[in-house]
Amino acid sequence: MQDAAAHTVLSLWESFYVIVGSSGAALTGLQFVVIALVAETSTGGTAREVDAFGTPTIVHFCTVLLLSAIVSAPWHTLSSVALTLGALGLAGIGYSAIVIRRARQTTGYKPVLEDWLWHAAFPLLSHVVLVGAAIGLYRDNVVALFPIGAVCLFLLFIGIHNAWDTVVFIALDRAPKMKRESEAQRS
Repeated sequence: MQDAAAHTVLSLWESFYVIVGSSGAALTGLQFVVIALVAETSTGGTAREVDAFGTPTIVHFCTVLLLSAIVSAPWHTLSSVALTLGALGLAGIGYSAIVIRRARQTTGYKPVLEDWLWHAAFPLLSHVVLVGAAIGLYRDNVVALFPIGAVCLFLLFIGIHNAWDTVVFIALDRAPKMKRESEAQRS
């Protein structure tokens, strides 16, 4: 699909990617607040925990922003978009492997099944789907734009879930421990 046709197909998704990309950018700021909350706790997370559970959330939000920018750019052909999205998907698969390794190496927190799903399996699945959709788009199958949009939304939801999970963990697990420790020191 050449110039005008590629632009016409992608322009149909413009509002979707404006909304999703803006959300990804705004939620990146939220994650900075989450990390600031962790830093304020006396039992703050280790660098390993942040690398395994905090940084990937920023990466998911930034991936949504980048996907939105890629699909919104004035491309001449869908094959160029597809190659770029495919490369991003492959990079995401590689990063998912790094996150899994980091999560296995944490010592201050042992991930449970929910953590493995939301921090490892779902992001990996998203990037695999992105690579598959990029292949479909490369073959001029414009229906492939729907799974690409789904990947954007899923990564956004993964990031939201993981940021919320971190805040809840701090509020319900770490904050009460800090309060008990503080009271014990005063006694």
